Amino acid sequence: MKRRHIIAYSAGSLGTALSMQCFNTVVPYFYMDVLKLAPALFGVAMTIYAIWNALNDPLAGQISDRTRTRWGRRIPYILFLTVPMALLFIAVWLPPFRGDQPGQMTPLFIYFLVVICLFDGLWTFVVLNWTALFPEMFPEHRDRSEVSGWRQVFSIIGLIVGVALPFVVARQFGYAAMGISFAVITAATLLISLLGSKENLQFSQEEALSLVDALKATFRNRSFLLFLVLNLFINFVFEMLTGGLPFYAKYVLHVGETETSILLGLALIAALPMLALWTWVSIRKGARTALLYAQGAFAVGLAPLLFIRGFMAAVLVMVLMGVGFAGLLMLTDIMIADVVDEDELHTGVRREGMFFGMNGFVVRFAIAMQAIAISTIFSMTGYNASLPVEAQPPAVEVGLRVMLAALPILGLAVSFVFTWLFPLHGSRLAAVKAQVAALHQAKAGRTTVAAEG
Repeated sequence: MKRRHIIAYSAGSLGTALSMQCFNTVVPYFYMDVLKLAPALFGVAMTIYAIWNALNDPLAGQISDRTRTRWGRRIPYILFLTVPMALLFIAVWLPPFRGDQPGQMTPLFIYFLVVICLFDGLWTFVVLNWTALFPEMFPEHRDRSEVSGWRQVFSIIGLIVGVALPFVVARQFGYAAMGISFAVITAATLLISLLGSKENLQFSQEEALSLVDALKATFRNRSFLLFLVLNLFINFVFEMLTGGLPFYAKYVLHVGETETSILLGLALIAALPMLALWTWVSIRKGARTALLYAQGAFAVGLAPLLFIRGFMAAVLVMVLMGVGFAGLLMLTDIMIADVVDEDELHTGVRREGMFFGMNGFVVRFAIAMQAIAISTIFSMTGYNASLPVEAQPPAVEVGLRVMLAALPILGLAVSFVFTWLFPLHGSRLAAVKAQVAALHQAKAGRTTVAAEG
């Protein structure tokens, strides 16, 4: 595939990262602080949303795998649902109610719940199908490594914009203008991705598995089960860092929100050039071995958080962390693509939708793991949000160092073990690739014969 097509397809990462990062960053403040939605009602809505968010991933994946159209299984969802999804993103920022107006608290709650669930449902269908194209379009390991690197370049740009700019744009032009501008960027990049997207229509002609058979085959796949665990703990590490850094910055480093944003941005910016390094390592050593190296590099980057003091020391640590962070971002997609290949040998059909969907379901548990870890640490150390920084018990600083360094390093260690056990590497992966190539040739031959007949 030509480089311009690879870049066009990869551009979809910018919109997917931007829209969800903006949603996660701004929605709590906008609805509770600006619109005055009661925190209890916000919590109820987000709990329902979280359940829906987890369940719709495997549901969308199974529906996508069973879709049969003359345009393919994936592209129609991206083409026809991207604009409605963008409009629903705009609707999130245009509620007709306010919680501080008489009789509007309940309507605001209902509006919020309905809109975020509709938005997330369409977002899942669009993004899951865009992601599911990756293993199908790029069957060779070298191509997957290069494309995964390009995808994460755009993803990091989207994350940086999604963290740094929403409040800046909202202060200048209002939340509605922010929502509209980000929706346009999201829709544009996803539609541009179609210029580099192409489906193998022979996969759309295959008889898909029923939901029950699909779930059975998925959970019988040992490679996938190992992948789920290693990826769950990688996401747990990410959740601990994003959730814990604001507290660490305030109570350990004694810096404010601006400096916290700078630290987050530095880790992302430092990761950008490192994507080329991990692409090279993946091509030479394989994704599984490269991920082992990346986990080790990230653990080394985290270790200084156990003892550093001061903002400048944290700046250096964030840059160091960017090295391993880049590898963790880009390598797991290559590994799940290999799982899809192996599964095709057992089931005879391509099931990217189910695998990416089930992975999306499982990694949601990282959020619950983070919440349990943070609440436990705060309870054990005597943290009190009402007390100023200097009045917090000494144990709070120790707990925050555990939260931001020790627990993530432990999570990386668990992930490392399951990555080590992951079987798709070396000669076994080479055999899978050869068998899949032969299977595709046989399928193409049967398709040709059927067409001539």
